[in-house]
Amino acid sequence: MENLPVFPLRQTPLFPFVLAPFSAGRPASVKALEVALASKEKSIAVFVQRNAKTQEPKGDDLFEYGTRATVRQMARSEDTIEVVLQGIERIRLVDVEEDQGFLKARTEPAPIAIEQGTEADALQRELVSLAARFQSATQMMQEYDIRQLADQIGEPMHLVYLLASLLELDKAKAQRLLSAASNMEAMRLLLGYLRHELQVAELRQEIAGQAATEVGREQREYMLRQQLRAIQEELGETDPQAAEAQQLRRQFEEAELPAQVRKEAERDLARLERIPPSSPEYQVARSYLELILDLPWQKTTEDMLDLGRARQILDEDHYDLEDIKERILEHLAVLKLNPAAQAPILCFVGPPGVGKTSLGQSIARALGRQFERFSIGGLHDEAELRGHRRTYIGAMPGRIMQAIRRAGVNNPLLMLDEVDKVGRDFRGDPASALLEILDPAQNFEFRDNYLDLPFDLSKVFFITTANTLDTIPGPLLDRMELIRLSGYSDQEKLEIARRYLVERMRRQAGLTEDQFRLSDETIAALINRYTREAGVRNLTRVLGRVARKVALHIAEGKEPGAIDPDTLTDWLGPPRFFIEQARQQLPAGVATGLAWTESGGDVLYIEAIQLPESEGLTLTGQLGGVMQESARAARNYIISHGEDFGVGTPKAGVHIHVPAGAIPKDGPSAGVTMAAALASLYSGYATRNDTAMTGEITLTGLVLPVGGVKEKMLAARRAGLKRVILPAKNEDDLAKLPDSVRNEMEFVFAERIEDVLAAAIPELSERLRAA
Repeated sequence: MENLPVFPLRQTPLFPFVLAPFSAGRPASVKALEVALASKEKSIAVFVQRNAKTQEPKGDDLFEYGTRATVRQMARSEDTIEVVLQGIERIRLVDVEEDQGFLKARTEPAPIAIEQGTEADALQRELVSLAARFQSATQMMQEYDIRQLADQIGEPMHLVYLLASLLELDKAKAQRLLSAASNMEAMRLLLGYLRHELQVAELRQEIAGQAATEVGREQREYMLRQQLRAIQEELGETDPQAAEAQQLRRQFEEAELPAQVRKEAERDLARLERIPPSSPEYQVARSYLELILDLPWQKTTEDMLDLGRARQILDEDHYDLEDIKERILEHLAVLKLNPAAQAPILCFVGPPGVGKTSLGQSIARALGRQFERFSIGGLHDEAELRGHRRTYIGAMPGRIMQAIRRAGVNNPLLMLDEVDKVGRDFRGDPASALLEILDPAQNFEFRDNYLDLPFDLSKVFFITTANTLDTIPGPLLDRMELIRLSGYSDQEKLEIARRYLVERMRRQAGLTEDQFRLSDETIAALINRYTREAGVRNLTRVLGRVARKVALHIAEGKEPGAIDPDTLTDWLGPPRFFIEQARQQLPAGVATGLAWTESGGDVLYIEAIQLPESEGLTLTGQLGGVMQESARAARNYIISHGEDFGVGTPKAGVHIHVPAGAIPKDGPSAGVTMAAALASLYSGYATRNDTAMTGEITLTGLVLPVGGVKEKMLAARRAGLKRVILPAKNEDDLAKLPDSVRNEMEFVFAERIEDVLAAAIPELSERLRAA
């Protein structure tokens, strides 16, 4: 039971889940609203009077069923209060008493019985169908798409109450609907009301149509317009609207349009000729026809499938990436041997700045196709891809059709950047819209909401880019061919800068080769001291800044001076980064791990200490769920095999911390590092300070393979670590490393945790080998 102030209504009730405005002028109603606003929940009981003329209703004057509502907004004038109420739930009136000038009711919730089954589904579908017919037959509810609204709401009673509030039912019908005992009864009542309203609306429409035929206002205007046209022809004058329509008709006759498109276009053109130029619809119809004319329905570029030339272009534009280039050439070879084959949907996955977008440009240049690119990162509204319906003000085609329009051909190369950062909210799911756009089995008849005509996207070469695959929905990921791009080593960055970046920045700054020269030592210093990334984007910015500094000196008539590692501080300020070095000494309880991030690899020092006065495991460092489970598995395994490892059976609690604490971390690859840190802590022996490790562990002591091996090895090399412990099954991944890295480092392959501990803690190696 709940005691609530009462807000009596004279006419129709407020339904649950519905937001509606009301005006309160009676003193009792004003007092009840003020009491509700003063409460924490701002709740009020809304009941309808049996007799609308009663000025001061009592308990017997109110219907039994009403709605508990919340006051959302309020505006006060001299004599009245304007409020917006949000219906929350149906309630039943138990008792009413007068309290300080207003009615206070004791109420109890009265939830409606929900019946499910085939009949309920049939009633709901018939309700949606009738509501859609009523919408098309009247001018009511035009701001809603009934079918889409029904799909979004889902709950049948939410839909029933919303439709009832939009129908403007009289008090008796509305109260009968609110008092219905079950959803089946409520839907049957609403169906009856809808059928009656639909019959009335269709009859009114028929009467209005007959009157319009008799009056013939549009026909009269048409006749006058025809007479005006004849007079203008006699005087030798031209009608601007007629000339414009004639020009459009001539363009449509010359355009190569599919039969279905031509039929729809001619219908809209005929409609355009009847619309006055001053009407807002005129410009909307004209813009639509211009879009149809601009789209390349039949215009196609012929592919230049010369694999030798394609290989040359890829080599010119990108250093190394041999595996990536080979996979791209494989797809181009298939297109050459089978021109009817569907173009692949490639997805370049890798850290920022490794060349994903430029690879797409190179493929377009190799094929001789038009290249169009746009980012869909952060996109929330699927109408941005599919377009808006023409009924909306400011409607426009989606980004896909706009890109096709800009390209001027129906087989361009479209690059969709940041596909892993697509959003999703109440406006739709753009990732689901991409399924139809990218799937060759569906996109041969893609219908943009604005265009509303089938356009063949199957000839388009789609390429997407992403930094990670974790956020891409499975069905979308399944339609794409993944090509992974890993980060560059320092030597690879040096080659890229020497071959491409320095020359590009020199040209952009307007400098000559004599004015802007950088030695390999200077470039290497820029890489190590002023950038830290997997790609070369920040390196490009730093080189551009140096070039602009030189340009400033020359423009002011000064001598730039030498640019070498010793003078970089004068040009760019203090170094932003220092070459990472491994810790010279590691205390017991600290182990060196390797992690993968979207920006490349990183070195993690996992620290563990014992807590003598406590029990259990404490984890800090913003660790994700998977990483926390790895820590528990590592601790339990070390404790259960303590005698074998010579660490006994520890009783005290343990605190494990993974710097940096402000950065979230997750993943299974730190499992072996946590096991090594705990074994070091319990035994009192330090791990080797020149050794890093990575791998997932199991409770049975197995070391499982992990991903991102190349990025982790490059991070270890940057930190000065010469020795790395890897899962045995990751041995084949070392083939992807540059020869310089592979030759400089020592790799230890482990199948079990004992192998990791023996390699990481020399003092335990003999005992572990014996165990």
